Amino acid sequence: MSFTSGGLLFNESLRVAEIYLEKKDWNLVRDKVLKNNILQARTESSLKKITRYVISRLMLLTADQLKLLINGSRQEQNFLLWLGVCKRHEFIKDFAVEIIREKYLRFNYELTQHDYDIFYNHKSEWHSELEKLNETTRKKLRQVLFRIIREAEVVTGEGMIVPVFFTGGLTKVIIKDNVSWFNIYPISGLDIAKWVKQ
Repeated sequence: MSFTSGGLLFNESLRVAEIYLEKKDWNLVRDKVLKNNILQARTESSLKKITRYVISRLMLLTADQLKLLINGSRQEQNFLLWLGVCKRHEFIKDFAVEIIREKYLRFNYELTQHDYDIFYNHKSEWHSELEKLNETTRKKLRQVLFRIIREAEVVTGEGMIVPVFFTGGLTKVIIKDNVSWFNIYPISGLDIAKWVKQ
């Protein structure tokens, strides 16, 4: 649940990924980013927080995914950053699979705050830590999650789920990782089966 600020962090993630491809060591990357304020944060505390967010997501991507993140199209970059977010935050991954993709498969393309509230309440039945969060924190989590989804272009600014079209390069780096990650995107099972066969 540690995503109470920021968003997809597109520009910051690309800067950090470029440094990693040069250094090949996340500790050296962290040191360089903090020492030189690479992310141009206003305060040291915000620099540390954003750096932690970005590295914790990027380090879960494979080497091939990081290379495509640097060299790919904007859409490929967005979808890979979304993958990193879902790998890092199980709550967001579950929301992507259980709500966004399921609504898409039912041809219900409108994502609402009510969808989130139902999901949150269902999860809180199984995870007592969610029940302990106050209303302000809950609203903040919802706000940030919807921001990430919009910035990843999985959902439009108007809250409509966007069908995902994968490039060959993106398909390959996900299949090589784990085909189950296709489920975090609004795509059909037929498309997934077709890509896996290619």
